[in-house]
Amino acid sequence: MTTRTPVLPVLAAAALLLTACGTQPAGIEDVEAGGRAPGAPSSRPVDDPGKDGVRITSLTLPPVSPSPSSSPSSSPSSSDSGISATYEVTNTGTETLTFTVIVTFTDAAGGAMSNQTVTVRDVGPGKTVRGTVRAGELPPSTPRVTGAKVFKVTTVPAGEAPAEDGACPASGIRVYADRGDAAMGLRVVGLHLENCGTRDYTVEGYPLLELLDSGMKPVGGIEVLKGSGKITTGAGPDEPPRRVVLRPAEAATASLVWRNTTEAGTPVTVPHVRVRAKAGAAPVIVTPELDLGTTGRLGVRPWKKAERSAGASAG
Repeated sequence: MTTRTPVLPVLAAAALLLTACGTQPAGIEDVEAGGRAPGAPSSRPVDDPGKDGVRITSLTLPPVSPSPSSSPSSSPSSSDSGISATYEVTNTGTETLTFTVIVTFTDAAGGAMSNQTVTVRDVGPGKTVRGTVRAGELPPSTPRVTGAKVFKVTTVPAGEAPAEDGACPASGIRVYADRGDAAMGLRVVGLHLENCGTRDYTVEGYPLLELLDSGMKPVGGIEVLKGSGKITTGAGPDEPPRRVVLRPAEAATASLVWRNTTEAGTPVTVPHVRVRAKAGAAPVIVTPELDLGTTGRLGVRPWKKAERSAGASAG
């Protein structure tokens, strides 16, 4: 749910990514994510049909093939390729949404040269937000980027989106998921709970989960198991649930464990999981993309105190 970056409002001509800030009279907002590209780049429009309300409108390229070492003394960000794409996010729904967008920068053959994830927060119904996403640093041997496209779009209700990095919700608790690990069909995604408030926070047992489809409707037919022993022994032994007291700035972790084995039947994918740290806690929707195959089972490990404060990006 990505390295989160604080968002600064800017003029539309200098807009460069992330969280929606400011509103223009026409109902269009501009967001920023980075500094200016070095040199004298050229921008050209992109004819992109878009996906799920997001489309690429233009691509900015440097005058020569990008090389991270071509101008080492120009600025602290001189290793940036200078490549960027401008996008538009339009909320056609009836509630305020937070969008997570993966933009793919491509070469002339359509191959992916760079995937960048951006989060655009609090897009109101009928509103359009504009921003720019950078391709970032590219190895010198990378083929020249010639295009950009929207690869994937995920939306969640803004009120249940994971908090922005560096921000602390009114509850004093941040909950988010990491990008996880996958090997030999086994999937493990970490859930992170941070006490960013000023009082101790106590959890005991397992996070409470609600599996949701792309329309935020409950997904049935999935057995949620306490522990992962019935799914695999490769993720280590199950630990018993314990009472965990988190002082301010302390963190806890839990995990989701599953296999994507596909046999007879229809494979099931669960894009969203509504997580509550404990009964009565504010819900947060994470997007781990549970590709459960035909197994019909998801293992949940209990909260345990993290050795150090969790700082991974949400996914």
